[in-house]
Amino acid sequence: MSYRELMNARVRSEERRAEIVRAALEVIAERGYRGASLAAVAERVGLTQQGLLHHFPTKDALLVAVLEERDQWDAVPDSRWRVDLLASLVEYNAMRPGIIQTFSALLGESVTEGHPARGYFTERYALVRENMAGVLRAEYGDRLPSGLTPERTAPLLVAVMDGLQYQWLLDPESVDMPGAFRDFLALLGEDPDRRS
Repeated sequence: MSYRELMNARVRSEERRAEIVRAALEVIAERGYRGASLAAVAERVGLTQQGLLHHFPTKDALLVAVLEERDQWDAVPDSRWRVDLLASLVEYNAMRPGIIQTFSALLGESVTEGHPARGYFTERYALVRENMAGVLRAEYGDRLPSGLTPERTAPLLVAVMDGLQYQWLLDPESVDMPGAFRDFLALLGEDPDRRS
């Protein structure tokens, strides 16, 4: 096989993997992780289950790829996060309910013992809390206007973001996720329009 043929095969394989990950996101959003089967994902992309296993040898490997893909969409260098940009992230999330639904379904399922995403979410939340504490420290210093430290406030900030997502997914007509988050920022002492 020539170098060009090898590179073309590699590109086709990467494109197929990306297609499988997108299909897995859809199937997990519809059925949850436990209800999603490799056969359903394979069918959605026009492969046999054996063909899918060539790209992802286990369901757990596919789940990890789905979670990593979702993280890539939200990737922002830590040094660029600011409190006012968090409101923009919430607005962005409101424009992609399928991704939020998949993430929320996996998060909910991951609290059960032995779930393959449990370790991923445990590590992710430790990192997110640490990053949010850094964002709050950069904005307010060692104490927020309430007197709480950034480390004590960070879990609350993350809980509000994720809790609003669940409420919004259940009743999007009644829950203004971006508006409610801006209200929370006002409670922290941040004027979301200050930098506009």
